[in-house]
Amino acid sequence: MNFEYFSLTDTGMLRDNNEDSVALDVDNHIAILADGMGGYNAGEVASAMATTFVRSELGRWMAEGGAQASSREIKRAMEICIDNANRSIFNAANSQPQYAGMGTTLVMGVFQEARTLIGHVGDSRCYRLREGAFVQLTRDHSLLQEQLDAGLITPEQAQFATHKNLVTRALGVEDTVLLEVNEFRVEEGDLFVLCSDGLSDMINDQRIAALLVTAGTLEEKAHALIDAANDSGGRDNISVILAAARSKPVRKGLLSRMLGQ
Repeated sequence: MNFEYFSLTDTGMLRDNNEDSVALDVDNHIAILADGMGGYNAGEVASAMATTFVRSELGRWMAEGGAQASSREIKRAMEICIDNANRSIFNAANSQPQYAGMGTTLVMGVFQEARTLIGHVGDSRCYRLREGAFVQLTRDHSLLQEQLDAGLITPEQAQFATHKNLVTRALGVEDTVLLEVNEFRVEEGDLFVLCSDGLSDMINDQRIAALLVTAGTLEEKAHALIDAANDSGGRDNISVILAAARSKPVRKGLLSRMLGQ
């Protein structure tokens, strides 16, 4: 299985600066997206620290043998990288007054042949489009999600909740953080969508799926998503990473032998 990637981030219609950060390591099939929070400029510092650290550390680990590693080993490497990134952000926030209170949510993926491992902290999400079926693979670490799980509010009420952005887990807020990691089977044609809540708060899942199906290339799909979020108000920064699973091309000589020529 081959993977094709594309990432895009946008400030949105109302913000002056972009506190989102995206990073790709195409050679090692790693995608990271972070949505920062905090005081003036601190959110973008936290998100950039997270994506840069994870891309560098996990990329080096994957390059040194991660391709042959088990799912358990990759999961552990992801957890260690997030733990180290969290401590770096936490220490910076507590040692430099201008960064006090900063933190970031994060979603990341490691894509390998017939499997992908998706990790997340907070309410940055990962979706998958497979043969027209669009599903959310991550579950938000947020107060709103806890209320939904407890049956205190309905999904319809959640659409209009005023506390959508209150997360229960984020990097840099405490000295430790738990990365939730899940493994998923990959099939040819799968399209994985990593995004910040600047997308998912502006347009619903049905609209996201429709745009993914109708738009052309990954670049066109990403631009269509961000344009739709901005057309709906663009109240926050908007970031998207797309990862598409493609079948490996068959070499001409091998194809001839397969056909008995």
